[in-house]
Amino acid sequence: MENSLYQDELPGGKHWSFIVRRNMILRLIDKEGGANVGMLLYNPENLLERYNAPDTLKCQHSFKLTQGHCLYSDMGRIFCSVIADTHGWHDTVGGNSTAAMVRDRWGHKSYQDHRNDWTQNGQDAFLVELAKYELGRRDLAANVNWFSKVVVDSTGAMALDPSAAKPGAYVDLRFEMDTLVVLHTCPHPLNDAKAWPARPIVYQLRPALPLGEKDPCRDARDENRRGFTNNWLYHLGADESTSFGGRR
Repeated sequence: MENSLYQDELPGGKHWSFIVRRNMILRLIDKEGGANVGMLLYNPENLLERYNAPDTLKCQHSFKLTQGHCLYSDMGRIFCSVIADTHGWHDTVGGNSTAAMVRDRWGHKSYQDHRNDWTQNGQDAFLVELAKYELGRRDLAANVNWFSKVVVDSTGAMALDPSAAKPGAYVDLRFEMDTLVVLHTCPHPLNDAKAWPARPIVYQLRPALPLGEKDPCRDARDENRRGFTNNWLYHLGADESTSFGGRR
């Protein structure tokens, strides 16, 4: 990625967390195709503020996330905006895998016996990362599943669409406020592959360009404009770069 400041790879079935500062872009890359990146977002200055899936969907009249969408906090602010997306469909409702689900589908492999080939699950992966910030089970929320396309049939049953996997697909998230990002690369709960399907991702960080008078994510809906206004109020006086018409 041009102007990339940092890059690393996260193997499949693993977890990580870090703070992404506002005005930075986090690019997630599905290295091999078929990856799933479960993600939760929190305000590091007030960990009670976190990603709100219902508000994100209803404010943008969407069942999925893709380019042009924003991810809302439960305080009506915008954590980040999806400014580029070559995958095209990211799941917002499928939830998270559990230890029982993984055991029943792929068997149990403990870290003590199998080391890096153990079968971790999404819920426990989140809990391990959240514990680093004195958060726990009550702080779990509905998560995003990047690179997973969920389809619904005529009966309302949901299924994962494996044909949507694209090696090298990426999504760029521009962060509109400092954000604690918690993620894992455990399989999607609707993944019915016969073999353990954990896939690696690459993540990169680079600086974002200043917001202009026009912005596809901010201007997509009136609700998004109000979310950006809430961000502007939140950052008002924090530095000299804030202005109502351009940057927050």
